[in-house]
Amino acid sequence: MAEPTLKTRLHDDLSAAMRSRDELRRSTLRMVLTAVTTAEVSGTSSRELSDDEVLAVLRSESKKRRDSAQVYTGAGRADGPERAARENAEADVIDGYLPAQMDDASLSAAVSAAVSDAAERGQSGP
Repeated sequence: MAEPTLKTRLHDDLSAAMRSRDELRRSTLRMVLTAVTTAEVSGTSSRELSDDEVLAVLRSESKKRRDSAQVYTGAGRADGPERAARENAEADVIDGYLPAQMDDASLSAAVSAAVSDAAERGQSGP
């Protein structure tokens, strides 16, 4: 049996969040699914997004939440820290659906390995 699409997983997780009365997860997944639907109907004709396109929407939504949190933190409003915490919590929920990002040490090691490999191939010639 084929693995369910990311959009299907989001719908299933939304149903689970509603059953468990997890308000943060429920509202965040509703917002994300709304953004996915908006992306599907934008343009000249509606279409089903691929998992990669859904991931792009998720990345965008996560970035929006992180940016909003920074604005709330820097605005000096009385409710700023609470709103920033909510935005960060929503971003954390969204980030749970994104592939893990490489940390700086892993990225540096991968780049070093690629440079060494390229240098070795360059010295040995074609």
